[in-house]
Formats: sequence, structure tokens, C-alpha cells
Amino acid sequence: MPYYRSVGEVPRKRHTQFRQPDGSLYAEELMGQEGFSSDSSLLYHRYAPTAIVAAEEFAPATVNRVPNLPLKPRHLRTHKLDGGPADPVLGRRYLLANDDVRIAYVVADRPSPLFRDATGDHCLYVESGSLRVESTFGVLDAVAGDYVVIPTSTIHRLVPTGDEPARLLAVEAAGHVGPPKRYLSVRGQFLEHSPYCERDVRGPDAPLLVDGEEAEVLVRHRSQAAGPNGSGTAWTRHVYAHHPFDVVGWDGHLYPWAFSIHDFEPITGRIHQPPPVHQTFQGPNFVICSFVPRKVDYHPEAIPVPYHHHNVDSDEMLFYTGGNYEARRGSGIEQGSISLHPSGFTHGPQPGAAERSLGVDFFDELAVMVDTFRPLDLCDAAAECEDPGYAWTWARRP
Repeated sequence: MPYYRSVGEVPRKRHTQFRQPDGSLYAEELMGQEGFSSDSSLLYHRYAPTAIVAAEEFAPATVNRVPNLPLKPRHLRTHKLDGGPADPVLGRRYLLANDDVRIAYVVADRPSPLFRDATGDHCLYVESGSLRVESTFGVLDAVAGDYVVIPTSTIHRLVPTGDEPARLLAVEAAGHVGPPKRYLSVRGQFLEHSPYCERDVRGPDAPLLVDGEEAEVLVRHRSQAAGPNGSGTAWTRHVYAHHPFDVVGWDGHLYPWAFSIHDFEPITGRIHQPPPVHQTFQGPNFVICSFVPRKVDYHPEAIPVPYHHHNVDSDEMLFYTGGNYEARRGSGIEQGSISLHPSGFTHGPQPGAAERSLGVDFFDELAVMVDTFRPLDLCDAAAECEDPGYAWTWARRP
């Protein structure tokens, strides 16, 4: 993250003696990105974070990927995936994926196991319900409308809270996720034109200390062999001698953080603004954007809904999570829908939407968009919830 946090107890100088009440040294752990050349944090453990007592291969449910063939726009109804008991990690239903990003949906009603993804950052979006993110950095609470970014290799557990299950859209990157560089100064401060800033960002504010021995942690990691959950990954179950939530303090710029979509300040203009004004995060070969309620185009002859467009380098996925999405009226899009408009297909408003939008001055819509620069494959769960008639709605054919 672009700013510094200090939580719990840390010594005045880094890499110096820091002793426990019994006189023994705390175990210092540097967690950093890009080989000591980017963001990092220093964590102080009661026990050695390297002490494992067992390791064995772990085989999660297989996820199959197939190309989007024949090439066409797709409509996925995620609420059709509501099923039995599921946890927020192993219960994810994978919908779309390429070698840069995996997109999944889950309705979770129970805690996940301890989990570490060594292949990339996660960006979770809470559609409804609430969630507690427990990690070596502390606790982070999330509610409907929150994005939660979990850095690569953070040991964490996701715990649904409240009376209803947590509905989550999970965007799993093969790299790091953060604010777009154009929003940040050379020293990492949010600039004045950014649609959100440091005041909108939340991080853990106290240590989370858990006693216990022989704690199991599931690890997804890179592998030369193609694994069951995507190209080049595999899973291992580690057993730690002591529970990894033994950190008494930490400081730095790398930690799980949350940001509410409701704190995103929309950028508007006299005529229709292109999707980059909605950009919220960037990842390796993809971006995440937020469409929020906003005043729309105020030129006297403006057409508020999008023009037909074909972003020749990108696939566009849009997750509809609230309000009314005017450009898609009549297409069957509903709460929890996902539309996929692939490169090679020109997409735009449904028939009649442009005329209906004339004179409208406010859009009450909420959506999360992921644009990828490599084609998205379809995963198993996509076939289970697809609306097969969506591609023909512009032609008004059944």
C-alpha cells in the first residue's frame, strides 16, 4: 500500500534486538515484494515462522478451463450457484480465468481453513453479508460493498459474520494488485485527482494473538507442472509447530487492506466518459473498475448510456451488484449477474437504451468490472449458471 502503518509493539530500530518478557528474542520476519525492491513489512513473532513439522501434497477440487468457443458474449447468473455449506476459500466456484487472473464466486457460511496463496494477491468484493479477515497482521472487518486486498503469501482465514452467508466475488491475481499508478505520486501518496485516498483505506489496527500448536495451513504455490487449479500452480498442506497468528507487532507498507466501493468518487463530464475513469485497481495484465451511483452527462445533447464499443485488446467482465444498469435493460441482467464481452465482439447498449437515456441526469448503478488483456477462458461453474439466450438479445431473438 502507498502509506506506512505501525501496529502493536515494534523496536525503535529495525533489525535490532527485540526481546520477549522471558528475555528471548522475538523472531523478525521481513515480508516483501520484488526481491527487496518494493513494498515490505517487518513482523515480530513469538515463535520462528519457519518452524513446520509436516508437509504433504494437497489436492483441491479440479477446475477445468475451456476457451470461449464459439466466440460470443456470455451472461452468468451467479445466484444460481447457491448451494450447500461452503467456506470462502475451498468453496469458490471458478467462472473465468486466464494465466493472469482467476475469477470466482462463493456463498460462504463457515470459516475457511488457514490459507496462504503464494501465486499472487487476492482482491475480494463483498456483494452481501459480512466477513472478518484474520491474518498474521491482525483483523480486518468487511461489509457489503467492501473490496479487500490480501497480499501474496499472507497467511489468513476468512470468517463469515452476521446472520446471513457472505457472498463474495474473488479476483485472484498471478501477481500484485494495487491502486493505478496514475493516482499516485512518485513517493506513493494519492494525488488530488484520484477518486479515493488514504482516508478511505482501512488496515488492521491491532495484533491478533492465537495460542496453539500444530496448525494446518493450505498453501497454493507456483509449480512447473500444471496443477489442478490453473496453469503452473500446486497445493501443499503445511503443519506449523505453533499457530502462525503469534505476531506481537509489525510495521511497513505491505498488509491486507479494505476500501468501500461507496467511497469511490465518480469522475463525470459533459459527455459520456470512457471506462478508465472508473478504474480502481490494477493487476498484472488486468484492471478492476467501479461503477457507482453518479450524476451523468450534462451536455444538452448528451447520450448518457455508453456508445457501442470494441476494446480490441481486452475482454470485459462486469459484475452487477446493485441498482439499475440502464444500458443492459431488457437483456435479463439482474442482481449478481456477470456479463462477459470478449475481444472480437462489439458490444454496447441494448436496443432502445440510448433513446430512453436522453434527458436522464443520474444513474443509480453499482457494478465491478474486470478488463483483461488476455482472453478469459470459461470454467466449470460458468456452464452451470449461463443464460444461453444473452448473445441474441441485441437482435431481439429468443
